[in-house]
Amino acid sequence: MSSAIDVLIMAAGSGTRFGGEVPKQYLSLAGQSMLRRVIELYRPHPAVRNIQVVIGAGQEKFYTENLPFTVGGARRQDSVRMGLEAMAANAPNYVLIVDAARPFTTVKIIDDVIAALAPDTAVLTAAPLADTLKLKTDRGVKNIPRENHWLAQTPQAFPFDKILKLHQELREQDFTDDVALFEAAGLPVKIVPGSTRNIKITTTEDFQMAEAMLNAQKETRVGHGFDVHRFKDGDHVWLGGVKIPHTRGVEAHSDGDVVLHALTDALLGTIGAGDIGQHFPPSDPKWKNASSDQFVLHAMSLLRARGGAVVNADVTILCEAPKVGPHREAMQTRVAELLNVETTRVNIKATTTEKLGALGRGEGLAAECVMLISFI
Repeated sequence: MSSAIDVLIMAAGSGTRFGGEVPKQYLSLAGQSMLRRVIELYRPHPAVRNIQVVIGAGQEKFYTENLPFTVGGARRQDSVRMGLEAMAANAPNYVLIVDAARPFTTVKIIDDVIAALAPDTAVLTAAPLADTLKLKTDRGVKNIPRENHWLAQTPQAFPFDKILKLHQELREQDFTDDVALFEAAGLPVKIVPGSTRNIKITTTEDFQMAEAMLNAQKETRVGHGFDVHRFKDGDHVWLGGVKIPHTRGVEAHSDGDVVLHALTDALLGTIGAGDIGQHFPPSDPKWKNASSDQFVLHAMSLLRARGGAVVNADVTILCEAPKVGPHREAMQTRVAELLNVETTRVNIKATTTEKLGALGRGEGLAAECVMLISFI
């Protein structure tokens, strides 16, 4: 049986060294909060089962992610322990503990850390020193050899039961990172090479440099999707993930949600991945009456694997009926959840064809979607 691997993201910092009323992890970094950038590094990884976030006291008003969170304590190690305890009811075999202030961790680093997991062993991501190291003394300064000196980073990974037990047993002591608890207990630690780019954003200067790096790497692509379905006998239609009472249903192999089908095609179009019919063939009985939510989620997983994130989606529904207005807010909310964006980044609107053509005669309904995607 494969091991269950969960991620604990530490986002409880107050940002006192950073300045400002909003903690740094919630600020927009090149169009996306730093916390969300870190979440999206781990969420699509096929080995990751669950993600738990720890936030600071009073930060609930800033937290907008659709992941479980725990309010942390006064010290970082208190927050880690509380996060681990919140995970204990559905404990994984291993846990990756991650700083929310490291948005440049690569997929390779995550892969290497997971590959190094072993019972009774901590895995430390660390970068070798690149600069000359000096020690200041009463007599001046002197060189310290760089060999065997490493800069500790995250992710740091552990057998879950071991790191939870150590945090509970050593809670009265002070540690600057989680690997230090394994060191104190005399347990083995394995180093996985990190990267000098895997920086922890601490100061406003760090933040500005990170934003410049992200903007310099950013690529944007436009996706377009269109879908249409004929009406048939029925009592409801699905639009934007919302069930809407109607005097007709739609002919479709799945639930016939034209909005989510258009969204799926727009997402697939940005990564050159064909169309919805290639991924979910209507000839396959597996997708009979299937919820279209899973089509969008599949396309989103492919997008994340390519380093993409949704900037915004603009959807137009074309139909004489049903009326979209009463359901617009619910559709906007559901689509935003599926795309993992704020609701302000999703626009749902509707129009008729002024009684022209098949749609104008009320023979069916259609949806068109235009989407902007950023890639890093």
